Amino acid sequence: MSAALESLLDLLDLEQIEQDIFRGMSRSAVVPRVFGGQVAAQALVAAGRTVPADRSAHSLHAYFLRPGDPGAPIVYTVDRIRDGRSFATRRVVAVQHGKPIFHLSASFQAYEEGMDHQAPMPSAPDPETLPTAAQMLPRYADRFTDPLMVDRLIEARAAVDLRYVDAPPFATAGEPREPRSQVWFRTHGKLADDPLLHVCMATYVSDMTLLDSVLLAHGRGGWAVGDVVGASLDHAMWFHRPFRADEWLLYDQESPSASGGRGLGQARIYTADGQLAITVIQEGVVRVPRD
Repeated sequence: MSAALESLLDLLDLEQIEQDIFRGMSRSAVVPRVFGGQVAAQALVAAGRTVPADRSAHSLHAYFLRPGDPGAPIVYTVDRIRDGRSFATRRVVAVQHGKPIFHLSASFQAYEEGMDHQAPMPSAPDPETLPTAAQMLPRYADRFTDPLMVDRLIEARAAVDLRYVDAPPFATAGEPREPRSQVWFRTHGKLADDPLLHVCMATYVSDMTLLDSVLLAHGRGGWAVGDVVGASLDHAMWFHRPFRADEWLLYDQESPSASGGRGLGQARIYTADGQLAITVIQEGVVRVPRD
């Protein structure tokens, strides 16, 4: 297991300070705010620690309310909305400096048999044939306004092996493309056999690239290039089938719409053997900077 993954797992191992109240820390991010995937994953950890062990997360719906301060703790308060025979529902509010920065609702279900069908997995190359972030990012160092951006991006993704199938937005800035993007990802090391941990890790990664397809449609390179500004607004995930975040997962993303200063991304995450594991939808602020 990489040191970066150990550090991320420490972040997800929240401190319980009272019944249904947890505290989490942050690590430095590429942007001067808490990474949205981190706060979403930590909130899901908090919710999951209050449900019976036989119930697994099957959906979450969240809103990003304020930028998080990476230098301050985040307090997560869990409301036990409902505990039924099959489902449990939790609401989590993340607070910093006395104000809510994030709100999450999550539902958990006891396993049961049922009807089963899925959308087929799209074609994608073998992830082992694709360059790693450390191999790919230095090729585009001249695209970034910050000379340290390559190192910062590599550090931000050190816990996760994330490989682009096609060129990322910053590689083709100025050239509009089809609003679709694919990446393969897995953690840099094995994880414990805890289903909640794997779900939370996928939640963490899901916020890294989902709005890429919005940028591609307009030939924008992204915030690291400096030709857009933006932030996540809301995020929803549905967990359909078991998966492991330490094994390859294909993140197939597209953008059906952008308007009013907002862009929508939707995606499906498949296991390497073709099982549809997760559906993800996110809307974010995507604005062209004013001169």
